Amino acid sequence: MLPDGTHTAVVDRIEDGIATLEVDAEDGLYALEIAAAELPAEAQTADAVLEITVEESALADVMYEPDETADRSNEAQRRFDRLSKRPPRDGDDDT
Repeated sequence: MLPDGTHTAVVDRIEDGIATLEVDAEDGLYALEIAAAELPAEAQTADAVLEITVEESALADVMYEPDETADRSNEAQRRFDRLSKRPPRDGDDDT
């Protein structure tokens, strides 16, 4: 069960009106399923970063974090770009 408090969550997927969130808590990662309608409109997409508040084991608040979403997306693209470069072969000139 997800502990009470404020946590960072990422929308993993939305299927059939259900949003699955990956929630990072102090004691580990959790999966939380909620109605997609409970998310802010701009956060109803995969990889949206949220700040959620849980009180008495229930979701009390959801806030979309657009800057964090953009930062994570940009970092993922940088990693992909780095990995997609062909490594030099023996005999290639690095100049």
